[in-house]
Parts: sequence; C-alpha cells; structure tokens
Amino acid sequence: MIAAVVVDYNVGRQLQVAIESLRADGVDEIVVVENGASGSTRAALGALASKVSIVVPGENIGFGAGVNRGVAALRSQPEFVVVANPDTEVHQGAVPALCDSLKGNPLLAIVGPLIMTPDGERYPSVRRFPSAIDAVGHAVIGLVSTNNRFSRRYRSAEPRPGGGVDWVSGAFFAVRRTLFEQIGGFDERYFMFAEDMDLCWRSHRAGFGVEVCDTAVVTHIEGVSRRSHPYRMLVAHHRSALRFAATTTTGASRLLLPMAAVVLGLRLVGAIVLTLARVRPQT
Repeated sequence: MIAAVVVDYNVGRQLQVAIESLRADGVDEIVVVENGASGSTRAALGALASKVSIVVPGENIGFGAGVNRGVAALRSQPEFVVVANPDTEVHQGAVPALCDSLKGNPLLAIVGPLIMTPDGERYPSVRRFPSAIDAVGHAVIGLVSTNNRFSRRYRSAEPRPGGGVDWVSGAFFAVRRTLFEQIGGFDERYFMFAEDMDLCWRSHRAGFGVEVCDTAVVTHIEGVSRRSHPYRMLVAHHRSALRFAATTTTGASRLLLPMAAVVLGLRLVGAIVLTLARVRPQT
C-alpha cells in the first residue's frame, strides 16, 4: 500500500491536477487536509472528492501539523507515505521510483524527487544544512541575488560524506511511515517553512538517511498558496529559520543566536520592502 497526504490551502483547480496525477501513478489512498476556507477543498475537487478522504481541522493549522493530521487519518497501514503540495503534478513513474528507493535501503527514511518548475527548470529542492557563515551570507546577499557563493553552497545537492543528502524539500517526498511516526512526525512549532529541513535533521540523528531519486520527476507550481498572504508567509519563513537555528545549534555557537535573530529581523524588513516595491506597480 502507498498512501499520500496533501495539505490544501485554497489552491482551487490545481488540487485536482495533483490528486489525479497521484492516483494515476499508483497511490492507493489519499488524504487531503483542508487548511483553507471552509468547504474550499471539496469544491475544488468536485467529483474527485468521493475518491479521497478529507480532514477538516476548522482552521489553518500549518503545513507540518496538517501532514501529521493526514497521516493519523490514514485508514490503511501503508509502508510508505507520499507528502505532496497541492500545486504539484506527478510525472509517470515518480511514485514507484521513490518507493523502490526506500525498499532498496532499509536505513533510508526519506526520498525526494527531481522537482521541476513549470518552465522546465530544475528547482533547488535538494540542499545542505547551512553553516553559520553560509546562513548569514545567504540571508543577506541571497535576498537580492542567489548567485553568490553562500547561496550556492546552501543550495548544493552535494552528497554527504557517508552518502545521501542533507535534506529535501517538503513540496514532495516519500517517507517510511513507521520512521515518520517514530520520530514524531513534523515538529508543529513550525507553522510554515523549515519543517522539512527539521524533519530530515531528526531523521539523520535517528540514524536514517535522506536521498534524492533523479528518475522520479515532479512539477511544482511554487507559491500558489502563498500569494494571497505574502507578508504573513515572509514572517513565518524568518521565524522558522530562527527556530531551526535555535533548535540545532549547540555549544559555543549558541552565543551567535542573538546575532542571527538580528540578521533575520533585518532581512525580514528588507524582504517586506522588496515585496511592496514589486506589488505597487500592479495596484
């Protein structure tokens, strides 16, 4: 059995595309968690609503918490669970390829696919855990341009010394269900962003690997859910980045956390200013 959990937040028609592609690629059970407006998920799915289970928390509980509720609601006991954004489309054979990777290595916890943009460009969905220097450099310079050495290192898909990768995007991945439950699922203190990085971090600490399967391809129309609340998403993004730093930093490096908070605060102000500058010509 292969199951999938999709957290929907008012993506509309695109949700049908995601569900249809999952079903066509061999997913046996699908749970959709409605984080958006009341009734929006069923309305978006139309006739497909009868083919899935819909969980309605009654409010937007965040991505990680939504996935946790979806996994808990699965009627079957699947060996593998696919976590998918509602604005993704699975290319044929992607889900079996991800599951085959997990089957082939019992010490593997999470496998992500090759994620493409609608324009056919490769999305940097495989990344490294950033060092303090790379985190600051990416935060400051990457706000204007990601074509810098700090952002390039952070977005590198370079393998870990023992094999595998540091972490993969939560936009789409397959996870071994028993391990997902063993490590407690997503940390619900992250409302949005960095919960995928944190999940992979805890998987490594539990002794299990994270991998990417380039033969599995998924298209991601990034940001469909975020566009209606760009400033709220910016705040969530920066808050999650600081939480991850505070959670994973140890020893003397913790003395740098106040500086990280200042840098992220300044970056948030800059991000809001840049967003306002982009929006004004359209209004």
